[in-house]
Amino acid sequence: MTDTNLTVPQPNGLQRCLLLSCINLVRRFRQRKGIVLMLTKDLCVKYGARLDMTEAETMIYVAKNTRIPVPKVYFAFTHKGCTYILMERIRGEMVAKGWVNRPQSSRARILENLKKTVFELRTLKTQSSAIASVTGGILYDGRLPGKTERFGPFKNAQNFHDHLRQGIHTHGCNGDVNRLIDLHRQDWGGPNFTHGDLSSLNVLVRSDDVVGIVDWETAGWYPSYWEYTTACQVNPQNSFWRKEIEHFLEPMPEALEMERLRQKYFGDF
Repeated sequence: MTDTNLTVPQPNGLQRCLLLSCINLVRRFRQRKGIVLMLTKDLCVKYGARLDMTEAETMIYVAKNTRIPVPKVYFAFTHKGCTYILMERIRGEMVAKGWVNRPQSSRARILENLKKTVFELRTLKTQSSAIASVTGGILYDGRLPGKTERFGPFKNAQNFHDHLRQGIHTHGCNGDVNRLIDLHRQDWGGPNFTHGDLSSLNVLVRSDDVVGIVDWETAGWYPSYWEYTTACQVNPQNSFWRKEIEHFLEPMPEALEMERLRQKYFGDF
């Protein structure tokens, strides 16, 4: 069931001032990795105007209800239109680093480990049919076209699919779009709790162990296929990951066809 009572720890005034001062100091000599700034060997902070408190709520929810390795959230707050999440810095390397040089046995152990992690994510349940964030609210995905990167929530998967098709819900003269509508109207199961971006950049490993799953900003309750089809949209610099996805996620070729049609006619990632 969706946990709508997640409490994100709030800093006191001194903690807030210390973090803001630390960021101003550290960023002078250390570059951010995306929107994450490494503060110490044990701490990092994710911050930005497009960040939302929902990501902190998501990590707390996953940590509370599973054994999936997610960064511990120490506190989070919004200040002058910018959200800050102070969290654990997990000691590990992105699985993308050195993957092509790993022995096959090492790759197999990591992928099996990741498969178990995904299986545990699938054990999370909701009594709602809504496509929504962990708290039942707005979702985020910067890869989807639209006037804003935030969207929803939706009462059910059909409303979500209508949104993805920009409101088109009747058959026309385009055979591909007709096919897309028919596929969207199938029962895809779920909603399942979904990370939404299981790329080689968001899986941290140490030796042959998965020690961290990071970057939960795109997470939420989605149709069952969403984890697979979003994972298949691999970073061009890490194209090797595409052939590994079906080792830890169930192949869903019809869903992939559906998403490719959607991207062709209603906006590519």
